[in-house]
Amino acid sequence: MKKYALILIIGMLVSGFVMAAGGGAHVEHSEVNARDLAAVQSGAKWFVNYCMSCHSAQYMRYNRLSEDLGLSEDQVMKNLVFSDAKFGETMNIAMRPADSAKWLGKTPPDLSLISRSRGNDWLFSYLKSFYQDENGGWNNLLLPNAAMPHVLWELQGIQKPVYATHGETEVVDHLVLASEGLQTPEEYETTVRELVTFLDYLSEPAKLKRKSIGIWVMLFLTVFAFLAYLLKAEFWRDIH
Repeated sequence: MKKYALILIIGMLVSGFVMAAGGGAHVEHSEVNARDLAAVQSGAKWFVNYCMSCHSAQYMRYNRLSEDLGLSEDQVMKNLVFSDAKFGETMNIAMRPADSAKWLGKTPPDLSLISRSRGNDWLFSYLKSFYQDENGGWNNLLLPNAAMPHVLWELQGIQKPVYATHGETEVVDHLVLASEGLQTPEEYETTVRELVTFLDYLSEPAKLKRKSIGIWVMLFLTVFAFLAYLLKAEFWRDIH
């Protein structure tokens, strides 16, 4: 029985390593903190400007953004809504799934839960790993032959691959910035981190309030445990 358990554990570790390796790119730690409201607010700006032309977030409402992120209705409608959507409506896009599949070859997924399905570190690394191949098209180290183009290329610039030969196979060894973007590499990394922070919040908005409430719950339990101990000591004093 122990032998089979050991085999199962090793198999899980190996599969996790393979998933992390993906297309050969290194998965970086994103250092995302969904409680950083400034980062979430900035991430919302990047999301609506660069992602919502193709990707929806149909489980999130604009008025919920206002409530959670400390934004007024006017701020939300002026800075985050570029359609005729109402304040209480969900973050849907105008492009119909059938049209997107026809025009793009594949319907872009809704991003409401992408952080939970892919993980913050994966998303952070993915958005930093786009490069332009020898055919002039976009590719990605973490997800080779990804259907998604590099929508943030104006900010990051254009990366080119540097190849290395392993045996008889030529693979991408690393990427170099061949053409600068509107942001420096450090600024672009911050932009990607803010975008992923918003996606992290998007996947579970309740975590902001849950963690705050959790602190008060732990304080209450600590005080209650202390009072319960004093009560127990009082009840058992005469017995002893």
